[in-house]
Amino acid sequence: MTGSEPLRPWTIELGELDRTMGVVVLEQSAERVVATMPVEGNRQSFGLLHGGASMAFGEALGSWAAVIHASTLGKTAVGLDISGTHHRSARSGLVTGTATAIHLGRTTTSHEVVLTNEEGERLCTIRITNLLITPAT
Repeated sequence: MTGSEPLRPWTIELGELDRTMGVVVLEQSAERVVATMPVEGNRQSFGLLHGGASMAFGEALGSWAAVIHASTLGKTAVGLDISGTHHRSARSGLVTGTATAIHLGRTTTSHEVVLTNEEGERLCTIRITNLLITPAT
């Protein structure tokens, strides 16, 4: 392989927390990652979807998209900043998360992640920025 050939994009691999939360990946690219997560098993003590579960889910989607982009540059991605706004709650059903690229650069990426319920109502909006770094050898 010569230096002029494009690198293959990384393929999403679920981590322990992702599997515990019941995440299922439906679509994956640097520009867009879509996945689902059940509310059941991810609720807080009042029976609502846990805000931390929403943030962990959103961080996974945005970071996966960043790593896919970074891998095509021979790099990897690490989280730099994340923020989220919770718009409404959920007690049951399936949450769909869609990470959409805002910026895909050589040193940073930014993604907006929108979590919706089965009716398509927005539950949470998350913005995540990742730093692209050369992996340690």
